[in-house]
Amino acid sequence: MRDPRQTGYTPVETPGVTPTEHFTVESRTVGCDGGGGALGHPLVYLRIEDRQVTCPYCSRTYLLAEGAGDDHGH
Repeated sequence: MRDPRQTGYTPVETPGVTPTEHFTVESRTVGCDGGGGALGHPLVYLRIEDRQVTCPYCSRTYLLAEGAGDDHGH
């Protein structure tokens, strides 16, 4: 679900509590600030290693679009 080399934290989905926001992205590196401006969280950059990554702060899940992600490590 996420890269275990980062924090080792994987959010546990709790129905009715955990946000179920899923975003399809074109790049393997995504920035997440939780949305909501000042009500969000610090900006963190997440790296999609396989097909998806979940933010450890807000549990938003970022899914890599089909055919995307060949950014050559940048």
